[in-house]
Amino acid sequence: MRTAAVTTLLLVPIVAGGFLLQAPATRTSARLFDQVRTLVETRYVDTLKDGAIFEKAARGMVRELNDPYSELLTPKESDTFNRSTNGRYGGTGMLLEQQTGADVSVQRVFPNTPAAEAGVQEGDRIIAIDSVSTRGWEIDKVSEKLRGNPGSQVAVTYSRPGVTEPIKLRFTRAIVKIPAVAFTGLYDHNIGYIPLQTFNENAAEEVAVAVEKLEQQGAKGVVLDMRDNGGGIVDQALAVSGLFLQEGQEIVSVRARNSPTEVARARGPHIGTNIPLVVLVDGSSASATEIVAGALQDHDRALIVGTTSFGKGLVQSVFPLDGGYFLKMTTGKWYTPSGRSIHRERKLMPDGRFVETHPDSLETDSARKTKPAFRSDEGRTVYGGGGITPDVIVTDDTLPTIEQQFLRAIAPKAQIVQSALDSYAFELKRGVSRDFKVAPEWTAELTRRLAARGVTIEARFESAATRLLTRELETRVARMAFGDAAAKGRDLRSDRQLMKAMELLEKAATQRELFTVAHSNLATARR
Repeated sequence: MRTAAVTTLLLVPIVAGGFLLQAPATRTSARLFDQVRTLVETRYVDTLKDGAIFEKAARGMVRELNDPYSELLTPKESDTFNRSTNGRYGGTGMLLEQQTGADVSVQRVFPNTPAAEAGVQEGDRIIAIDSVSTRGWEIDKVSEKLRGNPGSQVAVTYSRPGVTEPIKLRFTRAIVKIPAVAFTGLYDHNIGYIPLQTFNENAAEEVAVAVEKLEQQGAKGVVLDMRDNGGGIVDQALAVSGLFLQEGQEIVSVRARNSPTEVARARGPHIGTNIPLVVLVDGSSASATEIVAGALQDHDRALIVGTTSFGKGLVQSVFPLDGGYFLKMTTGKWYTPSGRSIHRERKLMPDGRFVETHPDSLETDSARKTKPAFRSDEGRTVYGGGGITPDVIVTDDTLPTIEQQFLRAIAPKAQIVQSALDSYAFELKRGVSRDFKVAPEWTAELTRRLAARGVTIEARFESAATRLLTRELETRVARMAFGDAAAKGRDLRSDRQLMKAMELLEKAATQRELFTVAHSNLATARR
């Protein structure tokens, strides 16, 4: 769990100095490496740049560990890695997206950023940066050009649906803080909702603020939504766990090579120790997220709802190297307070996909019984052997077949559909109240606009298209007019896992009652 910055490097003179003391097998291997390196350097058909041989050798060494979580990072990759974990970067404050074959567009504008202050809107498409056309650029290149040192300037040209002339803006880059908690909501029966999307350097502080705000508003229970949260800074995971635990309770232990076992315990502040808590997880909840879920489950502090988490029970340390390189390498395994390892073996495919070494169905009772069982503080059965298994398994809803077929049919023109939705929602937001309903004529007008731009809807898809477009339009109008919390409130009924969490919380005044309600619910479901 350490993120130690190891600065002592194994330099070539040290290796050479110890050469004569090595065993014959080791000496032979060292000579083999040196011979291959010399031949590649002097006889390979193409000349390699200075230092390229050593970088390739280092990459090969790390790759041959067959560990999908260990990698050698170039200076550029290191910058991206640091930005993704610490939640801050120098830029304009836009979250970008790109549909296949389309321009890069703005998915979200972060508050209190240069982009927000300049009036950039969701759905705006970036067509030029510093007077250079971005046509054909991939999203990574656009993002790289927008980032830079705080205080430097960048000119961006946008096209906006419904606006004939390009919009030209000049930004002064600033430190952009990506929120870990984008919003909070208090919904039916005073159930609080906290979506925690990452463990960046702000995560614990933002969760603490969210809990205090919801309790002040009268929340009788809280849902901490960590679905799709791939992890982040471990110290922040420890701090988030500590918010809900008692002083000194174990959160996680780490066993590493040539090191004593390290145990991390809850330290203050503890602000959410009494309110009933549900944690939502799914197959994309990983690493630091699983540390929090495992600790809260083992100490009976949260009811876990959703589907089995990703299963990453390894610890990586980051080592700075010469030339701005960093080595991110697996250095230990972590265990929950009850002693569970939740790691699931995987290999990394060339296309970037993770593939399980021993795939199984983790959502069945029979599969669960094959996993090692442990006990929580109060004697509840919890499982190791591959991810955090929820106390209450609720699979996510899938769209009806006809709606899936409609989405596939319009996929080639998805960018046009998104643009039409955004521009029409932006028009509608000016005249709606918080309790607005989507009028049939809104959907009819949206369909007309799509047809005018070449998106025709086959007769067999009319009902499915109406349902989907109406839901999308309602969500976007609510978000643009009243914010993310309002949009989520409109979307609750289609979120099966969140609805189950809220249903259980409605029936419980304490955490113990919540476990009783969940147990009774499961017993009823199995009859």
